[in-house]
Amino acid sequence: MQEIILTTSDELPISVKVFDPENSNGKLLLINSATGVKQQVYFSFAKYFADNGFTVITYDYRGIGESKPLKMKGFDATMRVWGTEDFKTVTNFIKESYPDHRKFCLGHSVGALILGMNEDAAIFEKFIFVATQDAYVGNLTWKVAVAGILGFGIAVPFTTELFGYFPAHRFGLGESLPKGVAYDWRTLILNKKSTSRLYEKLEKNISKDLLQETFIIYAEDDPWVTMQGMENLINNVYPNLKKTYRKILVSESTKKEIGHVNFFRSFNKSLWQIPLEQL
Repeated sequence: MQEIILTTSDELPISVKVFDPENSNGKLLLINSATGVKQQVYFSFAKYFADNGFTVITYDYRGIGESKPLKMKGFDATMRVWGTEDFKTVTNFIKESYPDHRKFCLGHSVGALILGMNEDAAIFEKFIFVATQDAYVGNLTWKVAVAGILGFGIAVPFTTELFGYFPAHRFGLGESLPKGVAYDWRTLILNKKSTSRLYEKLEKNISKDLLQETFIIYAEDDPWVTMQGMENLINNVYPNLKKTYRKILVSESTKKEIGHVNFFRSFNKSLWQIPLEQL
């Protein structure tokens, strides 16, 4: 595994890992992480694909994992900047370093939402979406919607203003998040336009220009993903992607546990053949 530090156009360091195969098949897979999920979560998955001939790249967005500043309070970052700056910095590196590879991108949760924020998304032949959707409360089951309204309507703004960042780990929601990221996440949950509302704030939006085949994986036991939410995302944000859905049943998991993140845990290695066969 190569460890690389890339520098964004606004002079911030982004931690990147490159998993090189012993016998290359000439294909490259970039993994865009979920909100508050460190790249280490994807290492076993990345090694599995490298063992199957892929060059695999993982990275931490600014404010997350090894791209986190010494002081989170007041650190300026948004999900939109994750797409326009951090994702863009990594695709610049890919274009320069792997010009002849066939390129694919896996977006986990928000990692799929930011694709249309970077014109370099066009370099990828095909997308894999995992556990992603328009997360507006109206697309969720009532129990999850109530939790979303209370959490993002009250807890997120209160704690974020108190600490100067969102201590997501205290709520079991992964890494602590920069203030701007927390408020973008709040928009996804509470604003009816959800992902489209984030795109309205951008100077450039290429989401509707993306035409790739897209394989969408979702888990039976993921409370944050519904068919209504996935369809809203595709129809409103990525209307020209050529979608195929694949529902993973709990019975397909060795531990009978997939949820929103655990598809990438090593105990679910038997499920990784599903995206591998698509690439």
